[in-house]
Amino acid sequence: MLAQQRQTAILDLIRQRGGVRVSHLVSRFGVSDMTIRRDLEVLAERGLVDKVHGGATLAGPGSAEEPGFAAKSIRQQAEKRAIAERAATMVEPGMAIALSAGTTTAALATLLSDVHGLTVVTNSIPVADALYQNPRADQTVVLTGGIRTPSDALTGPVAEAAISALNVDLLFLGVHGLSPRTGFTTPNLLEAGVNRCLIGAARRLVVLADHTKWETIGIATIAPLEAADVLITDVGIPPEARTTIGEQVGELVVVET
Repeated sequence: MLAQQRQTAILDLIRQRGGVRVSHLVSRFGVSDMTIRRDLEVLAERGLVDKVHGGATLAGPGSAEEPGFAAKSIRQQAEKRAIAERAATMVEPGMAIALSAGTTTAALATLLSDVHGLTVVTNSIPVADALYQNPRADQTVVLTGGIRTPSDALTGPVAEAAISALNVDLLFLGVHGLSPRTGFTTPNLLEAGVNRCLIGAARRLVVLADHTKWETIGIATIAPLEAADVLITDVGIPPEARTTIGEQVGELVVVET
């Protein structure tokens, strides 16, 4: 296969999935890691993709463009893991918690297998799958049902009805972006509605957002910054953002990566 043909095929894969890993492309095309990275560099120079750690995603998302779960899962992996580890310390045995859709909340789900007597409500297929892969007889997982989005969230009236009848101690909310003007946002209108229901069902709101979410704006606002009891982010967050966020949320937690 010629380089141009391979690059076209790579671009088609990224368009289908929202993002790809270098390791997957190496296996798929039977070429070296360096060759794939050169291909991605060519596509990035043409403005067709954005290179990220370990792979590439489609370039230039707008406020209504929603990357797929696979695309988001290869971004800021170390930051998301550190944020998830800090969030896990807030979960106690016997709690009822909710996890929204998102790659950071999915990372958190993988850390909950040691918490006994836990009830987890979620509208996220990857979150439910992570808990299914590490089952405990004394844990209960409630998956809402609903219409599936590109980020593998379940949304719409079925999901909202399921959540509105429940009450949980903590909600761990993943967001697409946050800013002082627009608050916490998402690029999916249906997902915004479900997230608002989750907030209404929770006694405390904990937002999980790595530093790249600062001043990223999705089309729909979920809640203002001051709605968050706790916001957990990483050390990449700019100093001015720390000041602004710290003045509006109940508690700002900044983790090392």
